[in-house]
Parts: sequence; C-alpha cells; structure tokens
Amino acid sequence: MQTDNNNTLRDIKPLLEIPDNSFYIYWGLIGFGVLLGLAVLFFVLKRVWQMRKDNLAKGYLASLKAIDWKDAKESAYKATHYARLLATDERREKLFEQLVPLLDQYKYKKEVDAVDEETLKYYNLFVQVADESV
Repeated sequence: MQTDNNNTLRDIKPLLEIPDNSFYIYWGLIGFGVLLGLAVLFFVLKRVWQMRKDNLAKGYLASLKAIDWKDAKESAYKATHYARLLATDERREKLFEQLVPLLDQYKYKKEVDAVDEETLKYYNLFVQVADESV
C-alpha cells in the first residue's frame, strides 16, 4: 500500500456485495421440516384410524355373535343394528339386504313368535361371512 504525506490510504477498493442466501435456506429448511412432519403425522393418524376401524368391526362382530335369540324382538333390533355397521363391502351388503326383511317381521309388533330357522340360517351366514372378512 502506498501512503502519501497526509497519511491517507490509496488503492483501497470498495466493499464487495456478497450474496447471502442463508435467509432463504433457513426458511426452506423450516418449510421442508414442517411438510415432512405433516406427512409423518398424516400416515400415523391414518394407521391409527385404520386400526381403530378394525377394532370397531371386531367389537361389532363380537356383539353380533353374543345375541341371545330368546327375546326375538330385542334380538332382531340388535342384529339389524350390528349387521348394518358390518355391511361395508358388496357381499355383506347383499346378505344384509336379504336378512333385513326376515328380521323386520320380529321388530314392529307388540308380541312376536320365536325366530324361525330360515332367519337364523341367514343370520348365521351373515355372521360367518363377516367373520371371514374382519
């Protein structure tokens, strides 16, 4: 460096502008972390919901199997309720549609007879199909 008599510096270049992308990198990493966290949360909640749904179906099936057919009217209401909850695929829906008219004859009367064999046969078929798929 050269100095003159007045002790001033010469040939000093001005400060260079250095591009600083750290702000964008910081917020990009924050955004990526949030998106990754949301994706993980979504899949965990989806899995928990699926497990809960399976557990509910197993509970409905257990309730359906536990129906006591001595009281035909109450049993018909319970069977219709739990069978409707379990009729989630096409095969079970068709069986449910066949079972409902048979159960309806026991539901809306003050006094009902004992459940006939045909109704019990359709009921047991529905329970068997539901048990295979749950």
